[in-house]
Amino acid sequence: MPLRLVEMVIPAREQLAVEELLRSDHLKVIGIWIQPIVGVWELPVEGKWQKRFSQDFILLKAILSTEETEGLMDLLEKRFSHVEGFRLSLLPVEATVPRPGSNHKNQPHLEEREGVGEVEEVTKPRERRSREELRFEIERSTKLTNVFLLMVVLSSIVAAIGILNDNVAVIIGAMVIAPLLGPNVALALGTTLGDLTLVRDALRTNLAGIILAVLLSTGLGYFLAVDPSIPEIASRTRVGLVEVALALASGCAGSLAFTTGLSATLIGVMVAVALLPPLVTFGLLLGSGQLGLASGALELFLVNLVCVNLAGVATFLAQEILPGNWWEAKRARLTIFVAFMLWLLLLAFIVLKILTSDGSSPGFI
Repeated sequence: MPLRLVEMVIPAREQLAVEELLRSDHLKVIGIWIQPIVGVWELPVEGKWQKRFSQDFILLKAILSTEETEGLMDLLEKRFSHVEGFRLSLLPVEATVPRPGSNHKNQPHLEEREGVGEVEEVTKPRERRSREELRFEIERSTKLTNVFLLMVVLSSIVAAIGILNDNVAVIIGAMVIAPLLGPNVALALGTTLGDLTLVRDALRTNLAGIILAVLLSTGLGYFLAVDPSIPEIASRTRVGLVEVALALASGCAGSLAFTTGLSATLIGVMVAVALLPPLVTFGLLLGSGQLGLASGALELFLVNLVCVNLAGVATFLAQEILPGNWWEAKRARLTIFVAFMLWLLLLAFIVLKILTSDGSSPGFI
């Protein structure tokens, strides 16, 4: 896993408390530094709040592995978030010398002091990025911007051309764009954290992308010749257990891409397999007036949407991505239960429908 630099700005009077907190044997850091800095402080002057520069601040810097960052940030936030002037930041580290683990003698240590009580236990390290880093990155993908809408338009056009020409390479090109990856992963993460704002933004962006893709592909289907016998179309008009398994695997892969820092573009190809092609196929068939086949493509898309989100929530839970505060955890338990049961019931209904069908659909097991 890569390295991260945690920086904390806090009033200098809290330095002893900071040193006490960071002396835990459970805290595995490569280096810790504390230095005085000049900061901005707001004080009332003649009845008005005014800003002034002050040297009554310190800057804490700690280099550590990515899997250790969540424990340290939770520890610092829990202890100092109520302190006026507190600010915690997380930065990527491209390289550091000496290399981690190569020379422990050069690692700085805090001075031992008398009368220091017990320190709080640090959260055990996990093989993933921290909760704060994940949320910050994923939150950006929920913004309904002109760039996102343009990406949906481009990917839909490329996917439609690839489907109509039965060209797998062109369809993969549309998958690389993967505009629906971010909003769906954000929806799963917001559900896991009980973050209703993130869930709302993800749903809004997701819905806008889906509607735009359908409208565009429907227009293309109206003006272009759509042959339902084309393999790339025919394979997306029925639902089988193979498609359910593919969507579940895609949801897990998309979530793992964010939590472990893997290439989101490569994983986006898998998620796009489950979402974008059947959605574009639905629009093409709808525009050409083939409503029966269009309903099959829509059913496949809805199946994939359910499976991707269900697998995403399950993956985040398996990686113990949970809220840091007890009041947020209480709310998250409710949202997780409601969403998980909803996705699970929908999936159970779909699987039951597949098992009771005649088995003639492509991909049926």
